[in-house]
Amino acid sequence: MHTVKTSAVHVIGAGLAGSEAAHQIAATGTPVVLHEMRPVRSTEAHKTDGFAELVCSNSFRSDDWENNAVGLLHEELRHAGSLIMAAADKHKLPAGGALAVDRDAFSQEVTARISANPLITIVRSELDGLPPEDWANVIVATGPLTSPALSAALATLTGEDSLAFFDAIAPVIHRDSIDTSIAWFQSRYDKAGPAGTGADYLNCPMSKDEYEAFVDALLAGEKTSFKEWEASTPYFDGCLPVEVMAERGRETLRYGPMKPVGLDDPRTGRWPHAVVQLRQDNALGTLWNMVGFQTKLKHAEQVRVFRMIPGLQNAEFARLGGLHRNTYLNSPKLLDRSLRLKAMPRLRFAGQITGVEGYIESAAIGLLAGRFAAADAMGSSSAAPPATTALGALLNHITGGHIVSEDGERGAARSFQPMNINYGLLPDLDVNPTHDQNGQRLKGPERGREKKRAMSRRALADFANWLGDAAPVKQSA
Repeated sequence: MHTVKTSAVHVIGAGLAGSEAAHQIAATGTPVVLHEMRPVRSTEAHKTDGFAELVCSNSFRSDDWENNAVGLLHEELRHAGSLIMAAADKHKLPAGGALAVDRDAFSQEVTARISANPLITIVRSELDGLPPEDWANVIVATGPLTSPALSAALATLTGEDSLAFFDAIAPVIHRDSIDTSIAWFQSRYDKAGPAGTGADYLNCPMSKDEYEAFVDALLAGEKTSFKEWEASTPYFDGCLPVEVMAERGRETLRYGPMKPVGLDDPRTGRWPHAVVQLRQDNALGTLWNMVGFQTKLKHAEQVRVFRMIPGLQNAEFARLGGLHRNTYLNSPKLLDRSLRLKAMPRLRFAGQITGVEGYIESAAIGLLAGRFAAADAMGSSSAAPPATTALGALLNHITGGHIVSEDGERGAARSFQPMNINYGLLPDLDVNPTHDQNGQRLKGPERGREKKRAMSRRALADFANWLGDAAPVKQSA
Protein backbone atom coordinates (compact mmCIF):
# COMPACT_ATOMS: atom_id res chain seq x y z
CA MET A 1 0.00 0.00 0.00
CA HIS A 2 1.28 3.46 -0.93
CA THR A 3 1.71 6.08 1.78
CA VAL A 4 -0.77 8.87 1.02
CA LYS A 5 0.63 12.39 1.43
CA THR A 6 -1.60 15.12 2.84
CA SER A 7 -1.16 17.06 -0.41
CA ALA A 8 -2.72 14.25 -2.44
CA VAL A 9 -5.66 14.99 -4.73
CA HIS A 10 -8.60 12.65 -4.21
CA VAL A 11 -10.40 11.56 -7.38
CA ILE A 12 -13.75 9.84 -6.91
CA GLY A 13 -14.69 7.54 -9.79
CA ALA A 14 -12.43 5.68 -12.23
CA GLY A 15 -14.43 6.13 -15.40
CA LEU A 16 -13.02 7.97 -18.39
CA ALA A 17 -13.03 11.36 -16.65
CA GLY A 18 -11.64 10.11 -13.34
CA SER A 19 -8.93 8.01 -14.98
CA GLU A 20 -7.88 10.92 -17.20
CA ALA A 21 -7.85 13.31 -14.22
CA ALA A 22 -5.71 10.95 -12.13
CA HIS A 23 -3.26 10.50 -15.01
CA GLN A 24 -2.93 14.25 -15.58
CA ILE A 25 -2.40 14.97 -11.88
CA ALA A 26 0.24 12.27 -11.48
CA ALA A 27 2.05 13.58 -14.55
CA THR A 28 2.85 16.75 -12.57
CA GLY A 29 4.42 14.71 -9.76
CA THR A 30 1.43 15.21 -7.48
CA PRO A 31 0.15 12.13 -5.59
CA VAL A 32 -3.40 10.94 -6.27
CA VAL A 33 -5.87 8.75 -4.40
CA LEU A 34 -8.31 7.23 -6.90
CA HIS A 35 -11.54 5.95 -5.34
CA GLU A 36 -13.68 3.43 -7.28
CA MET A 37 -16.75 1.78 -5.75
CA ARG A 38 -16.85 -1.16 -8.17
CA PRO A 39 -16.85 -4.10 -7.47
CA VAL A 40 -17.93 -3.29 -3.88
CA ARG A 41 -21.00 -1.65 -5.38
CA SER A 42 -21.91 -2.06 -9.04
CA THR A 43 -24.25 -0.01 -11.27
CA GLU A 44 -27.13 -0.77 -13.60
CA ALA A 45 -24.91 -0.29 -16.65
CA HIS A 46 -21.40 -1.56 -15.79
CA LYS A 47 -20.40 -5.19 -16.29
CA THR A 48 -16.80 -5.20 -15.00
CA ASP A 49 -14.67 -3.53 -12.32
CA GLY A 50 -12.20 -2.17 -14.89
CA PHE A 51 -11.40 1.52 -15.23
CA ALA A 52 -12.84 3.53 -18.13
CA GLU A 53 -15.38 0.81 -18.99
CA LEU A 54 -17.40 1.69 -22.11
CA VAL A 55 -21.03 0.83 -21.40
CA CYS A 56 -23.00 2.28 -24.32
CA SER A 57 -21.04 2.23 -27.60
CA ASN A 58 -17.44 1.39 -28.46
CA SER A 59 -17.12 4.41 -30.75
CA PHE A 60 -15.43 7.71 -29.97
CA ARG A 61 -17.12 9.02 -33.14
CA SER A 62 -15.35 10.93 -35.91
CA ASP A 63 -11.56 11.20 -35.88
CA ASP A 64 -11.42 13.82 -38.67
CA TRP A 65 -9.93 16.86 -36.91
CA GLU A 66 -10.23 19.16 -39.94
CA ASN A 67 -13.92 18.65 -40.61
CA ASN A 68 -15.51 17.44 -37.38
CA ALA A 69 -15.52 19.02 -33.92
CA VAL A 70 -15.24 15.62 -32.23
CA GLY A 71 -12.14 14.82 -34.25
CA LEU A 72 -10.77 18.23 -33.30
CA LEU A 73 -11.29 17.41 -29.61
CA HIS A 74 -9.47 14.09 -30.16
CA GLU A 75 -6.50 15.96 -31.60
CA GLU A 76 -6.37 18.52 -28.80
CA LEU A 77 -6.40 15.74 -26.20
CA ARG A 78 -3.57 13.94 -28.00
CA HIS A 79 -1.47 17.12 -27.83
CA ALA A 80 -2.26 17.39 -24.12
CA GLY A 81 -0.98 13.87 -23.37
CA SER A 82 -4.37 12.23 -22.82
CA LEU A 83 -4.28 8.68 -21.42
CA ILE A 84 -7.74 7.99 -22.84
CA MET A 85 -6.70 8.93 -26.37
CA ALA A 86 -3.43 6.95 -26.08
CA ALA A 87 -5.40 3.84 -25.07
CA ALA A 88 -7.99 4.43 -27.81
CA ASP A 89 -5.33 4.83 -30.50
CA LYS A 90 -3.57 1.68 -29.33
CA HIS A 91 -6.72 -0.46 -29.45
CA LYS A 92 -8.62 1.06 -32.37
CA LEU A 93 -10.82 -1.00 -34.68
CA PRO A 94 -11.90 -0.44 -38.30
CA ALA A 95 -14.97 1.84 -38.29
CA GLY A 96 -15.02 4.00 -41.42
CA GLY A 97 -14.31 7.60 -40.48
CA ALA A 98 -14.88 6.94 -36.78
CA LEU A 99 -12.49 5.99 -33.99
CA ALA A 100 -13.88 2.78 -32.48
CA VAL A 101 -12.04 0.64 -29.96
CA ASP A 102 -11.94 -2.89 -28.58
CA ARG A 103 -13.82 -1.99 -25.41
CA ASP A 104 -12.27 -4.70 -23.21
CA ALA A 105 -8.69 -4.11 -24.36
CA PHE A 106 -9.20 -0.35 -24.02
CA SER A 107 -10.39 -0.65 -20.40
CA GLN A 108 -7.62 -3.10 -19.55
CA GLU A 109 -5.03 -0.69 -20.97
CA VAL A 110 -6.31 2.23 -18.89
CA THR A 111 -6.55 0.05 -15.77
CA ALA A 112 -3.01 -1.26 -16.23
CA ARG A 113 -1.53 2.19 -16.82
CA ILE A 114 -3.26 3.68 -13.78
CA SER A 115 -2.41 0.69 -11.56
CA ALA A 116 1.26 0.82 -12.52
CA ASN A 117 1.66 4.51 -11.67
CA PRO A 118 3.52 4.80 -8.34
CA LEU A 119 1.93 8.18 -7.62
CA ILE A 120 -1.63 6.80 -7.79
CA THR A 121 -3.15 4.94 -4.82
CA ILE A 122 -6.31 2.97 -5.69
CA VAL A 123 -9.04 2.56 -3.07
CA ARG A 124 -11.94 0.20 -3.84
CA SER A 125 -14.87 1.42 -1.72
CA GLU A 126 -18.04 3.48 -2.00
CA LEU A 127 -18.09 7.03 -0.68
CA ASP A 128 -21.05 7.31 1.67
CA GLY A 129 -21.98 10.97 1.32
CA LEU A 130 -19.72 13.99 0.92
CA PRO A 131 -15.92 13.54 1.01
CA PRO A 132 -14.35 13.90 4.48
CA GLU A 133 -13.55 17.47 5.50
CA ASP A 134 -9.81 16.84 5.60
CA TRP A 135 -9.78 16.10 1.86
CA ALA A 136 -8.81 19.58 0.74
CA ASN A 137 -8.61 18.93 -3.01
CA VAL A 138 -11.22 16.59 -4.50
CA ILE A 139 -12.45 15.76 -8.00
CA VAL A 140 -15.87 14.15 -8.18
CA ALA A 141 -15.97 12.16 -11.43
CA THR A 142 -18.74 9.73 -10.54
CA GLY A 143 -20.42 9.94 -13.91
CA PRO A 144 -24.12 9.87 -14.73
CA LEU A 145 -24.67 6.92 -12.35
CA THR A 146 -23.54 8.65 -9.18
CA SER A 147 -24.39 6.60 -6.08
CA PRO A 148 -27.63 7.54 -4.27
CA ALA A 149 -25.80 8.53 -1.06
CA LEU A 150 -23.49 10.98 -2.81
CA SER A 151 -26.31 12.31 -5.03
CA ALA A 152 -28.46 13.03 -1.98
CA ALA A 153 -25.58 14.75 -0.18
CA LEU A 154 -24.87 16.97 -3.19
CA ALA A 155 -28.54 17.89 -3.54
CA THR A 156 -28.64 18.90 0.12
CA LEU A 157 -25.42 20.90 -0.17
CA THR A 158 -26.37 22.83 -3.30
CA GLY A 159 -30.09 23.19 -2.80
CA GLU A 160 -30.48 22.11 -6.42
CA ASP A 161 -32.21 19.01 -7.66
CA SER A 162 -30.00 17.22 -10.16
CA LEU A 163 -31.53 17.13 -13.59
CA ALA A 164 -31.89 13.69 -15.15
CA PHE A 165 -32.34 11.90 -18.46
CA PHE A 166 -32.44 8.32 -19.69
CA ASP A 167 -29.59 6.72 -21.62
CA ALA A 168 -30.14 3.56 -23.65
CA ILE A 169 -27.64 0.85 -24.67
CA ALA A 170 -27.51 -0.84 -28.09
CA PRO A 171 -27.40 -4.65 -28.51
CA VAL A 172 -24.22 -6.53 -29.46
CA ILE A 173 -24.46 -9.53 -31.85
CA HIS A 174 -22.19 -12.52 -32.48
CA ARG A 175 -20.61 -12.10 -35.92
CA ASP A 176 -21.03 -15.73 -36.96
CA SER A 177 -24.80 -15.47 -36.54
CA ILE A 178 -25.11 -12.67 -39.16
CA ASP A 179 -26.16 -13.81 -42.64
CA THR A 180 -23.60 -12.30 -45.04
CA SER A 181 -25.46 -13.58 -48.06
CA ILE A 182 -27.79 -10.66 -47.26
CA ALA A 183 -25.65 -8.24 -45.23
CA TRP A 184 -22.57 -6.77 -46.89
CA PHE A 185 -19.42 -4.92 -45.80
CA GLN A 186 -19.22 -1.24 -46.74
CA SER A 187 -18.59 2.13 -45.12
CA ARG A 188 -20.85 4.97 -46.24
CA TYR A 189 -19.52 6.21 -49.59
CA ASP A 190 -16.61 3.75 -49.05
CA LYS A 191 -14.93 6.17 -46.63
CA ALA A 192 -11.93 4.71 -44.82
CA GLY A 193 -11.12 6.10 -41.37
CA PRO A 194 -8.51 5.21 -38.73
CA ALA A 195 -7.66 1.49 -38.96
CA GLY A 196 -10.36 1.23 -41.65
CA THR A 197 -10.60 -0.05 -45.22
CA GLY A 198 -13.77 1.59 -46.50
CA ALA A 199 -15.68 -1.62 -45.84
CA ASP A 200 -15.93 -1.42 -42.09
CA TYR A 201 -19.67 -1.80 -41.41
CA LEU A 202 -22.02 -4.70 -41.95
CA ASN A 203 -25.14 -3.41 -43.69
CA CYS A 204 -28.54 -5.08 -43.48
CA PRO A 205 -30.90 -3.81 -46.24
CA MET A 206 -34.65 -3.34 -45.98
CA SER A 207 -37.28 -2.96 -48.68
CA LYS A 208 -40.14 -0.52 -48.14
CA ASP A 209 -42.49 -3.29 -47.00
CA GLU A 210 -39.85 -4.73 -44.62
CA TYR A 211 -39.20 -1.28 -43.19
CA GLU A 212 -42.88 -0.55 -42.61
CA ALA A 213 -43.37 -3.91 -40.86
CA PHE A 214 -40.30 -3.27 -38.71
CA VAL A 215 -41.54 0.16 -37.63
CA ASP A 216 -44.93 -1.37 -36.73
CA ALA A 217 -43.17 -4.00 -34.59
CA LEU A 218 -41.06 -1.36 -32.82
CA LEU A 219 -44.11 0.70 -31.99
CA ALA A 220 -46.11 -2.31 -30.78
CA GLY A 221 -43.26 -4.02 -28.87
CA GLU A 222 -43.44 -4.24 -25.08
CA LYS A 223 -41.18 -1.67 -23.45
CA THR A 224 -39.51 -1.34 -20.07
CA SER A 225 -41.93 0.39 -17.73
CA PHE A 226 -40.90 3.43 -15.72
CA LYS A 227 -41.10 3.85 -12.00
CA GLU A 228 -43.35 6.71 -10.91
CA TRP A 229 -40.41 9.00 -10.07
CA GLU A 230 -38.86 8.37 -13.51
CA ALA A 231 -41.93 9.14 -15.61
CA SER A 232 -41.14 12.82 -16.23
CA THR A 233 -37.40 12.38 -16.85
CA PRO A 234 -36.48 13.55 -20.38
CA TYR A 235 -34.30 11.66 -22.84
CA PHE A 236 -31.09 13.13 -24.23
CA ASP A 237 -31.72 13.62 -27.97
CA GLY A 238 -28.25 12.33 -28.88
CA CYS A 239 -29.00 8.86 -27.53
CA LEU A 240 -32.70 8.27 -28.14
CA PRO A 241 -34.06 4.71 -27.98
CA VAL A 242 -34.85 3.51 -31.48
CA GLU A 243 -38.52 3.00 -30.68
CA VAL A 244 -38.79 6.58 -29.37
CA MET A 245 -37.38 7.78 -32.70
CA ALA A 246 -40.00 5.66 -34.50
CA GLU A 247 -42.74 7.32 -32.45
CA ARG A 248 -41.68 10.70 -33.86
CA GLY A 249 -42.69 9.75 -37.40
CA ARG A 250 -42.56 6.73 -39.70
CA GLU A 251 -39.70 8.18 -41.74
CA THR A 252 -37.60 9.35 -38.78
CA LEU A 253 -35.42 6.22 -38.70
CA ARG A 254 -34.74 6.46 -42.47
CA TYR A 255 -33.27 9.90 -41.87
CA GLY A 256 -31.43 8.76 -38.73
CA PRO A 257 -29.65 5.49 -37.91
CA MET A 258 -31.31 3.63 -40.81
CA LYS A 259 -30.49 6.09 -43.60
CA PRO A 260 -29.39 4.19 -46.73
CA VAL A 261 -27.40 6.92 -48.49
CA GLY A 262 -23.96 6.00 -49.79
CA LEU A 263 -24.55 2.26 -49.36
CA ASP A 264 -24.91 0.12 -52.49
CA ASP A 265 -26.59 -3.26 -52.01
CA PRO A 266 -24.39 -5.63 -54.11
CA ARG A 267 -27.45 -7.68 -54.96
CA THR A 268 -29.16 -4.73 -56.69
CA GLY A 269 -26.44 -2.12 -57.20
CA ARG A 270 -28.75 0.46 -55.62
CA TRP A 271 -29.35 2.07 -52.26
CA PRO A 272 -31.94 0.09 -50.28
CA HIS A 273 -35.06 1.73 -48.84
CA ALA A 274 -33.45 1.55 -45.36
CA VAL A 275 -30.32 0.02 -43.79
CA VAL A 276 -29.35 -1.26 -40.35
CA GLN A 277 -25.60 -0.91 -39.78
CA LEU A 278 -23.42 -2.95 -37.43
CA ARG A 279 -19.95 -1.89 -36.27
CA GLN A 280 -17.14 -4.13 -35.02
CA ASP A 281 -17.09 -4.19 -31.21
CA ASN A 282 -13.91 -6.14 -30.37
CA ALA A 283 -10.46 -6.72 -31.89
CA LEU A 284 -11.24 -10.34 -32.77
CA GLY A 285 -14.16 -9.21 -34.90
CA THR A 286 -16.46 -11.73 -33.20
CA LEU A 287 -18.85 -9.13 -31.76
CA TRP A 288 -20.72 -6.39 -33.64
CA ASN A 289 -23.00 -3.71 -32.24
CA MET A 290 -26.14 -2.27 -33.82
CA VAL A 291 -25.35 1.35 -34.64
CA GLY A 292 -27.89 3.78 -33.22
CA PHE A 293 -30.11 0.99 -31.87
CA GLN A 294 -30.28 1.95 -28.22
CA THR A 295 -33.53 0.52 -26.92
CA LYS A 296 -35.92 0.17 -24.01
CA LEU A 297 -37.70 -2.85 -25.50
CA LYS A 298 -37.92 -5.78 -23.12
CA HIS A 299 -35.31 -8.44 -23.81
CA ALA A 300 -37.63 -11.01 -25.37
CA GLU A 301 -39.10 -8.32 -27.60
CA GLN A 302 -35.63 -7.24 -28.73
CA VAL A 303 -34.85 -10.75 -29.93
CA ARG A 304 -38.18 -11.04 -31.74
CA VAL A 305 -38.19 -7.59 -33.35
CA PHE A 306 -34.51 -7.34 -34.30
CA ARG A 307 -34.58 -10.77 -35.94
CA MET A 308 -37.03 -9.23 -38.42
CA ILE A 309 -34.06 -7.37 -39.90
CA PRO A 310 -32.81 -9.09 -43.10
CA GLY A 311 -29.44 -10.68 -42.31
CA LEU A 312 -30.22 -10.88 -38.59
CA GLN A 313 -32.95 -13.50 -38.82
CA ASN A 314 -30.73 -15.92 -36.87
CA ALA A 315 -28.94 -13.34 -34.75
CA GLU A 316 -27.43 -14.46 -31.45
CA PHE A 317 -27.07 -11.61 -28.97
CA ALA A 318 -23.96 -11.27 -26.78
CA ARG A 319 -25.65 -8.36 -25.01
CA LEU A 320 -29.17 -7.05 -25.30
CA GLY A 321 -30.03 -3.39 -25.07
CA GLY A 322 -30.90 -1.71 -21.80
CA LEU A 323 -31.93 1.51 -20.15
CA HIS A 324 -30.52 3.44 -17.22
CA ARG A 325 -31.10 6.79 -15.56
CA ASN A 326 -28.39 9.41 -15.85
CA THR A 327 -28.04 12.50 -13.68
CA TYR A 328 -26.09 15.72 -14.11
CA LEU A 329 -25.61 19.00 -12.27
CA ASN A 330 -26.98 22.39 -13.21
CA SER A 331 -23.34 23.25 -13.78
CA PRO A 332 -23.64 26.84 -15.09
CA LYS A 333 -25.22 27.78 -11.76
CA LEU A 334 -23.23 25.49 -9.44
CA LEU A 335 -19.65 25.45 -10.81
CA ASP A 336 -17.02 28.15 -11.30
CA ARG A 337 -14.70 28.44 -14.29
CA SER A 338 -12.22 25.94 -12.81
CA LEU A 339 -15.01 23.37 -12.23
CA ARG A 340 -15.15 23.97 -8.46
CA LEU A 341 -18.46 23.76 -6.62
CA LYS A 342 -19.29 27.31 -5.56
CA ALA A 343 -20.93 26.07 -2.35
CA MET A 344 -17.81 24.05 -1.40
CA PRO A 345 -14.75 25.00 -3.48
CA ARG A 346 -12.64 22.06 -2.28
CA LEU A 347 -14.87 19.90 -4.51
CA ARG A 348 -14.27 19.96 -8.24
CA PHE A 349 -16.39 18.07 -10.77
CA ALA A 350 -15.53 16.27 -14.01
CA GLY A 351 -17.14 14.08 -16.67
CA GLN A 352 -20.77 13.50 -17.56
CA ILE A 353 -22.05 14.67 -14.19
CA THR A 354 -21.07 18.20 -15.31
CA GLY A 355 -23.41 18.09 -18.32
CA VAL A 356 -21.17 17.10 -21.19
CA GLU A 357 -22.39 14.21 -23.31
CA GLY A 358 -20.15 11.56 -24.80
CA TYR A 359 -17.12 9.50 -23.87
CA ILE A 360 -14.51 11.83 -25.27
CA GLU A 361 -16.18 14.94 -23.88
CA SER A 362 -16.19 13.34 -20.42
CA ALA A 363 -12.48 12.52 -20.70
CA ALA A 364 -11.79 16.09 -21.85
CA ILE A 365 -13.38 17.62 -18.75
CA GLY A 366 -11.47 15.06 -16.66
CA LEU A 367 -8.25 16.30 -18.24
CA LEU A 368 -9.10 19.91 -17.39
CA ALA A 369 -10.20 19.10 -13.84
CA GLY A 370 -6.98 17.16 -13.30
CA ARG A 371 -4.81 20.04 -14.49
CA PHE A 372 -6.75 22.57 -12.40
CA ALA A 373 -6.52 20.37 -9.28
CA ALA A 374 -2.80 19.72 -9.78
CA ALA A 375 -2.14 23.45 -10.08
CA ASP A 376 -4.01 24.01 -6.79
CA ALA A 377 -1.97 21.28 -5.10
CA MET A 378 1.25 22.98 -6.21
CA GLY A 379 0.08 26.39 -5.05
CA SER A 380 -0.14 27.78 -8.57
CA SER A 381 -2.94 28.39 -11.05
CA SER A 382 -3.86 27.05 -14.47
CA ALA A 383 -5.57 29.21 -17.07
CA ALA A 384 -8.60 27.85 -18.90
CA PRO A 385 -8.06 26.97 -22.56
CA PRO A 386 -9.23 29.61 -25.06
CA ALA A 387 -12.90 29.53 -26.12
CA THR A 388 -11.69 29.10 -29.71
CA THR A 389 -10.54 25.55 -28.85
CA ALA A 390 -12.81 22.53 -28.55
CA LEU A 391 -11.73 22.03 -24.94
CA GLY A 392 -12.37 25.67 -24.09
CA ALA A 393 -15.75 25.64 -25.81
CA LEU A 394 -16.86 22.64 -23.76
CA LEU A 395 -15.74 24.33 -20.56
CA ASN A 396 -17.69 27.43 -21.58
CA HIS A 397 -20.82 25.38 -22.14
CA ILE A 398 -20.87 23.75 -18.74
CA THR A 399 -19.75 26.79 -16.71
CA GLY A 400 -22.14 29.26 -18.31
CA GLY A 401 -19.65 31.24 -20.34
CA HIS A 402 -22.10 31.25 -23.24
CA ILE A 403 -25.12 32.31 -21.17
CA VAL A 404 -25.99 35.86 -20.15
CA SER A 405 -29.10 36.56 -18.05
CA GLU A 406 -31.39 39.54 -18.39
CA ASP A 407 -29.41 41.44 -15.77
CA GLY A 408 -26.15 40.70 -17.60
CA GLU A 409 -24.88 38.13 -15.11
CA ARG A 410 -23.14 35.08 -16.54
CA GLY A 411 -24.07 31.56 -15.54
CA ALA A 412 -27.82 32.02 -15.10
CA ALA A 413 -28.81 28.89 -16.98
CA ARG A 414 -32.53 28.35 -17.27
CA SER A 415 -32.59 25.25 -19.47
CA PHE A 416 -29.15 23.66 -19.24
CA GLN A 417 -28.93 20.40 -21.20
CA PRO A 418 -26.12 17.89 -21.91
CA MET A 419 -24.16 18.71 -25.03
CA ASN A 420 -21.71 16.99 -27.37
CA ILE A 421 -18.85 19.06 -28.74
CA ASN A 422 -19.84 20.82 -31.97
CA TYR A 423 -18.68 23.83 -33.99
CA GLY A 424 -21.68 25.79 -32.74
CA LEU A 425 -19.99 26.00 -29.31
CA LEU A 426 -16.91 27.73 -30.78
CA PRO A 427 -16.87 31.49 -31.53
CA ASP A 428 -17.18 32.45 -35.18
CA LEU A 429 -14.17 33.40 -37.28
CA ASP A 430 -13.28 37.07 -37.53
CA VAL A 431 -13.45 36.69 -41.31
CA ASN A 432 -15.10 33.74 -43.03
CA PRO A 433 -13.07 32.18 -45.87
CA THR A 434 -14.13 33.02 -49.41
CA HIS A 435 -11.39 31.14 -51.30
CA ASP A 436 -9.73 27.76 -50.83
CA GLN A 437 -5.99 27.20 -50.35
CA ASN A 438 -5.52 27.16 -54.16
CA GLY A 439 -7.18 30.56 -54.55
CA GLN A 440 -10.42 29.19 -56.02
CA ARG A 441 -13.62 30.93 -54.93
CA LEU A 442 -15.69 28.76 -52.60
CA LYS A 443 -19.25 27.93 -53.59
CA GLY A 444 -22.21 26.33 -51.85
CA PRO A 445 -21.52 23.59 -49.29
CA GLU A 446 -17.76 23.87 -49.78
CA ARG A 447 -17.88 27.32 -48.17
CA GLY A 448 -19.21 25.76 -44.96
CA ARG A 449 -16.67 22.94 -45.07
CA GLU A 450 -13.78 25.36 -45.50
CA LYS A 451 -15.10 27.42 -42.57
CA LYS A 452 -14.95 24.32 -40.35
CA ARG A 453 -11.41 23.58 -41.49
CA ALA A 454 -10.39 27.17 -40.73
CA MET A 455 -11.97 26.96 -37.25
CA SER A 456 -10.10 23.70 -36.61
CA ARG A 457 -6.77 25.16 -37.70
CA ARG A 458 -7.36 28.19 -35.47
CA ALA A 459 -8.26 25.90 -32.57
CA LEU A 460 -5.07 23.82 -32.79
CA ALA A 461 -2.90 26.92 -33.07
CA ASP A 462 -4.57 28.50 -30.03
CA PHE A 463 -4.39 25.21 -28.15
CA ALA A 464 -0.65 24.93 -28.76
CA ASN A 465 -0.22 28.46 -27.40
CA TRP A 466 -2.30 27.54 -24.33
CA LEU A 467 -0.12 24.52 -23.61
CA GLY A 468 2.77 26.98 -23.65
CA ASP A 469 5.90 25.96 -21.84
CA ALA A 470 4.21 22.97 -20.17
CA ALA A 471 5.17 20.15 -22.50
CA PRO A 472 2.55 17.47 -23.14
CA VAL A 473 2.75 14.32 -21.02
CA LYS A 474 5.04 11.87 -22.77
CA GLN A 475 3.23 8.66 -23.68
CA SER A 476 5.03 5.36 -23.38
CA ALA A 477 5.15 3.13 -26.42
